[in-house]
Amino acid sequence: MSYVSTDTSRPAFSPLDLQNASLVWRGLAVLLGTGILAASSYIEVPMVPVPITMQTFAVTLIGALYGWRLGAATVVAWLVEAAMGMPVLAGGASGLLPFMGPTSGYLFSFPIIAALTGFLAEKGWNGHRPVFAFVAMMFANLLCLATGGVVLAFMIGAEKAFLFGVLPFLIGAALKSALGAAVLHVLARKGARAAA
Repeated sequence: MSYVSTDTSRPAFSPLDLQNASLVWRGLAVLLGTGILAASSYIEVPMVPVPITMQTFAVTLIGALYGWRLGAATVVAWLVEAAMGMPVLAGGASGLLPFMGPTSGYLFSFPIIAALTGFLAEKGWNGHRPVFAFVAMMFANLLCLATGGVVLAFMIGAEKAFLFGVLPFLIGAALKSALGAAVLHVLARKGARAAA
């Protein structure tokens, strides 16, 4: 006689559960996500050559809540809006110029880090395990900084790219990762209470 449990159910990685939502709800989630990303772009501390914004906070949070596919698609939609001339990037920037200037490496990394946090959230690195959520978001932030720093190095040199495009953002990356993990944890607890 076997007493091994065959129950493999576990809580959804996100209280939004968009994987089981209709196409209409997913489309609305993308619209909402691009709005949140645009709003996060306007929360900034002006710096040269790259401003500090809440963009990476929003990108990683959307990835973790939406999942890797829809999270990355939402970020790509936002970047397409920017390329088409909508003022949705830092300081209201738009058009193709931001994709060719000092911020280009960071921008191109955004869909990747949204997909990364979404993938890890689906694997359990989410609000149900906030320390893991923090690590996932921090890793995504570091990947963004590394990608942005490498591209920036081609424009201003490696030393300046590190001093102005990576180093000033490290503490902010840790704080935004901690805030993101806390938000995910609160949402996961509320979702668990609602499901009970």
